[in-house]
Amino acid sequence: MNKKLSFSIWYIFLAIWAVILVHDFIHALQKIEELPYSQFKTLVATGKVAEVSVSGQILTGKLKPEGESKEPQLFRTIRVEDPDLVKELTQHSVTFTGVIETTFWRDVLSWVLPVVLFVGVWFFIFQRLGQAQGGFMRVGQSKAKIYMEKDIKVTFADVAGVDEAKEELHEVIEFLKTPEKFTKLGGKIPKGILLVGPPGTGKTLLARAVAGEAAVPFFSISGSEFVEMFVGVGAARVRDLFEQAKLKAPCIIFIDELDALGKARGMGPMAHEEREQTLNQLLVEMDGFDPRIGVILMAATNRPEILDPALLRAGRFDRHVLVDRPDKVGRLAILRVHAKQVALAGDADLETVAGMTPGFSGADLANIINEAALLAVRRGKDQVGLSELQEAVERVIAGLEKKNRVLNKMEKERVAYHETGHALVALSLPGADQVQKISIIPRGIAALGYTLQLPTEDRFLMTKSELENKVAVLLGGRIAEELVFGEASTGAQNDLVKATDIAKSMVKAYGMSEKLGTITLERERQPQFVQIQAAQEKGDYSEETAREIDCEIRRIIDDQYERVKRLLGERKAALQEGATLLLEREVITGSDLKTIMDKA
Repeated sequence: MNKKLSFSIWYIFLAIWAVILVHDFIHALQKIEELPYSQFKTLVATGKVAEVSVSGQILTGKLKPEGESKEPQLFRTIRVEDPDLVKELTQHSVTFTGVIETTFWRDVLSWVLPVVLFVGVWFFIFQRLGQAQGGFMRVGQSKAKIYMEKDIKVTFADVAGVDEAKEELHEVIEFLKTPEKFTKLGGKIPKGILLVGPPGTGKTLLARAVAGEAAVPFFSISGSEFVEMFVGVGAARVRDLFEQAKLKAPCIIFIDELDALGKARGMGPMAHEEREQTLNQLLVEMDGFDPRIGVILMAATNRPEILDPALLRAGRFDRHVLVDRPDKVGRLAILRVHAKQVALAGDADLETVAGMTPGFSGADLANIINEAALLAVRRGKDQVGLSELQEAVERVIAGLEKKNRVLNKMEKERVAYHETGHALVALSLPGADQVQKISIIPRGIAALGYTLQLPTEDRFLMTKSELENKVAVLLGGRIAEELVFGEASTGAQNDLVKATDIAKSMVKAYGMSEKLGTITLERERQPQFVQIQAAQEKGDYSEETAREIDCEIRRIIDDQYERVKRLLGERKAALQEGATLLLEREVITGSDLKTIMDKA
């Protein structure tokens, strides 16, 4: 109901246009006849003009009524040079008056109107710039979103699976609530707290939960929002952000994606002077403010290895809190938090789903609950069951089912033997991940079939034999095709890429080559939490060593190739029967194939 009245320069132009329209409309209603001056002179001579008004060169007046008409006819004419006009008007008894012409308003409008128009155009342009950039004249002001304590509804109860991180941050909450407890003993809370971890693990959510628990204002901004097209804007925004925070202390400043702002200075060919000046200003501000005023600076990144060392020294971001992917207990807690918003059926066992999702982040688990709810709605159900949850997991892992992608008979048969080969090798090797499902229904962008393997527990270390088993399982599909059809197809391309990467890591990174010894030859600075396919770069070793690396990688692949070929040759009957069953059903379980193996 309380609407603000706003003034726009366009209202003036609209009013002027309306006045012109009204003037033209009234002029049209008056039916003023335009007369040539010669005709006007004839009418005066014949005594038909009643009165005349002289205004400069324009003559207006009335003609005497003629016939039945009682209304005088209005006329207007343009006067030419005629010195005898007054004499003739007097001679024929025509009443005439003179009008003093004033040019004040005309002169004013002649220069005011262009100025107003010019100012209006520029006002419109600046207004557009303001909408696009948050205010053209305010580019140096901070763009941080400010959440007051009453607006923050997130607490630690809404954050699950990161118990160690929450324990680390309890100290910050205590300081914001009762700072005198720390200052009494001369203690100082860390100025900066850096949340590091893979994408989607809840770093931003955790920072908001700290503000919600402490009931203090929360300033949130992304690292990329500091740097704009204008020089010096980033440093100005940093100063303005800290000034605003000091006025609302105690509070929390949170900078998301800190690596966009705090990348190490002078590194690489794409050094950015404006970004470095912004980083310098941030370092100065962190040194300049007193932590006792209650301003806590928190930041999040998934690439801590590229941050400038000056940011990480003592007195700045000196406390690092790891927000890692959750274990099975943490995944179950996260699933329960997100499942509160959906109706679960009685068979919806979240513990089973937690066991199916090793390595998933909190964002992935939230997506699984949402996908399961959408799938239940699509199937016309009122509740989300275990089948929808399992299907959601498979959809996230392997992609969406492509039931409309029809394979011909030969391709379908080849895919069936390929996937059965993967599953047979996995079931035959000790310590391999458990086979959950085998399918020849196409999924995702290029997968014509898939074998779903799930680990029985969370693993953080892998032995040499376990890595070799992984390579063997990846080669199982291609070798099964060769045994049955006599030649391989392009369907094993992704398997070969993964197998080669594992073998390369065994030789270059893990020191698992007997020929090269227990050394590591991979020196590239890899992202710690982000999986990026690095370009092929030669390390600090000779050409002879590079040749030995290639030979060792080939030896590992060849050894596992011969091993799997023998294994599948011994179980060819199970391979045949399993592929036939898979062609009939399109989807079978690992226990179905295990039963076939035991019979064979």
